[in-house]
Amino acid sequence: MAIANLTTQLTPQLITPENFQPYGQVIFPTDDGKQFDEKDAQLSLAGIPRFYIMHLRKVGLKFQSLARHQQCTQCLGSLGGKEWFMAVAPASATDQINLEQIAAFRITGNCFIKLNAGTWHAGPLFEEEFIDFYNLELHDTNINDYEVCNLRKLYNLSFELHV
Repeated sequence: MAIANLTTQLTPQLITPENFQPYGQVIFPTDDGKQFDEKDAQLSLAGIPRFYIMHLRKVGLKFQSLARHQQCTQCLGSLGGKEWFMAVAPASATDQINLEQIAAFRITGNCFIKLNAGTWHAGPLFEEEFIDFYNLELHDTNINDYEVCNLRKLYNLSFELHV
């Protein structure tokens, strides 16, 4: 007899620099000519950066795994001002995730996020037919720095955002 997969509902909170701080940074528009400071993305890209437009088709609001990149930061933002969602958990020394620390965020189309190195994440998540995203990471991030925690396999859990 198969054990039923348990789905946990997460309610996303509107992203702010303060509530996203354990996972990374929120980057909002600034005036041209502003000097670099702590509100700018604090990047760690030891290698060849890759900046590209990532075309994603409808992925929905469910996830059953989280990924992380321990060797670099990653920046994401939607084109066209479209709203989207991201689920995250703090970086951890092991490949295990504290399930109570998984949080979800509603990200407005007027900002980018920078994920700290090692931050577990699922997304971008959205229900539109497609969204294009700016993505800044290393050229080989998804080959040499990509670790996945399968929540369904380890904990028999999946998550769904309740919006």
